[in-house]
Amino acid sequence: MSVDGSFGAPRVSTVFFERRELERILRLYARKVTAGEWRDYAIDGLRDAAVFTVFRRASEPPLYQIEKRPALARRQGAWAIIGRGGVIVRREHELEAALRFFDKDRFSVVR
Repeated sequence: MSVDGSFGAPRVSTVFFERRELERILRLYARKVTAGEWRDYAIDGLRDAAVFTVFRRASEPPLYQIEKRPALARRQGAWAIIGRGGVIVRREHELEAALRFFDKDRFSVVR
């Protein structure tokens, strides 16, 4: 019996995406799959973060991770886009601002 009187291991809370956040991320994922850029994903709910990982192929290292860390919400921002090698390529307070990293319009032709 655990300290609180229940049986089994103590319950550890995990961070996960809210429904609207996950819907927004999955819309982006569907768009990238349609474009042929992404092909697989994984979702992890951890003690301190929720992570949506994107792969070109399941057998390859991840292309990107979309990470939610509520503990950083007041400081750097709860949302991060992490690229290959664990490099943080964008950190924002709002999900929409973080996901703008994936917009095609962010690259412009310089003449």
